[in-house]
Amino acid sequence: MKKVTLLLCLFVFSFLVSCGGKEEQKLDEIPKATETVEQPIVDNSKIELGEEIFEGKGTCVACHKPNIKVVGPSLHNIATIYKEKNASIVTFLKGEGEAIVDPAQFEVMKANFAITKTMSDEELQALEAYIYSFL
Repeated sequence: MKKVTLLLCLFVFSFLVSCGGKEEQKLDEIPKATETVEQPIVDNSKIELGEEIFEGKGTCVACHKPNIKVVGPSLHNIATIYKEKNASIVTFLKGEGEAIVDPAQFEVMKANFAITKTMSDEELQALEAYIYSFL
């Protein structure tokens, strides 16, 4: 019985020692976040201007809400799809891009190009920043 207990103890000890070494190797292989990840700089004043335009002269709030589809897609949905496709919201708002989020609603949105085409690039970029703030 003593031999079995001794063998069992040796086996458990060997197992624990060998597992510990593998964990250390895995930790060494993990890249440090500061070496590979850059954080984007968020311009809050641009987002605030975008929100003001969205809720005011842009009349966007009539059809778009942050997290639910009303007439048009949600801001979160718009931001997600434009980011995934690396597309430009500004180009679309200028009437120069395709509808990629909800093409079936394009005709409804097209009426609003009369408003968005009069906006400056700064205002359109602010709207884009505001929409991306919902990611």
